[in-house]
Amino acid sequence: MKLEDKKRVLREMVLARRFEERCYQAYMERKIGGFLHLYPGQEACCIGVMEAARPGYDYVITGYRDHIHAIKCGADPKEVMAELYGKETGSSKGRGGSMHIFDVKHRFMGGYALVGGPFPLAAGLGKGIQMKGGDEIAICFLGDAANNQGTFHETMNMVALYKLPVLFVCENNHYGIGTAIDRSTAVVDQYKRVCGYGIESAQCDGQDVEVVYEHARRAVDYVRSRKGPYFLELITYRYRGHSMSDSRSYRSREEEEMWKKRDPIFILRDRLIEAGALTQEEFHKLEKEIDDYIENEVVRFAEESPEPDVRDLEKYVLADRETQLPWLTGKVA
Repeated sequence: MKLEDKKRVLREMVLARRFEERCYQAYMERKIGGFLHLYPGQEACCIGVMEAARPGYDYVITGYRDHIHAIKCGADPKEVMAELYGKETGSSKGRGGSMHIFDVKHRFMGGYALVGGPFPLAAGLGKGIQMKGGDEIAICFLGDAANNQGTFHETMNMVALYKLPVLFVCENNHYGIGTAIDRSTAVVDQYKRVCGYGIESAQCDGQDVEVVYEHARRAVDYVRSRKGPYFLELITYRYRGHSMSDSRSYRSREEEEMWKKRDPIFILRDRLIEAGALTQEEFHKLEKEIDDYIENEVVRFAEESPEPDVRDLEKYVLADRETQLPWLTGKVA
């Protein structure tokens, strides 16, 4: 990764962290309703993988911890925040909320509430790509606990059988809601679970964005060259609970502090400072610029956007094939 790319990636990770922390604040102020699953601690995973792919060109699908994946694909942070606020200007017109961010323009094919639900959908995306031709790939981000769903094994069988161009990225943060992985899963190393299907796989440090990028680059190249699917496991940690109702009582504060010493933002920041490419003052200035952007543009846009009109209650319930789902008619490039 070039120096300028590293500095851009650092900025993107800081934006991701501040965006999510501002979501937490808005939720506590009851401006965001429903469920909310936050991403602080895992920034290097999504951003490192997508840095190796082609955001807005390759198809991406994920679970409910989806805000940053959408933004990295090219979604406007203002529209993502507006969706969380349930506003008409949101990426899903305020009808989806946190767990259903969607942006077909940037080929972000959605966050999904059902655990394991995106696996077969990713296979479908891969099959569509294979039939249509071209060099796009589908990337499916999911957590470690999703791999215990039946859809995981059904999908691995099919993608291996048909050599579909799908990269599966397991963001292993060690917990399925409040259950530690070694209490729920017989094979803790997730990348080993696809060996029975003959799928290439690897495991790496998900806290170091440069390490993630290097592994993801090899994985993306493998899938894009049509050698078949690939499974990449990233070892990471979420600082906050599973959702806003989670008190994190199932894990110790000592464990949390240990992981914060390997904060993905600080790892890259310190590396840039050591290389003479960044000063502490410049980093603080960057944080201030991002805070101002989020407060004055992102949050302001969401707060000032209109609520959906109650007369449109049934709008988007049944799709208009010509105008609402153009990708089904083959009119999306």
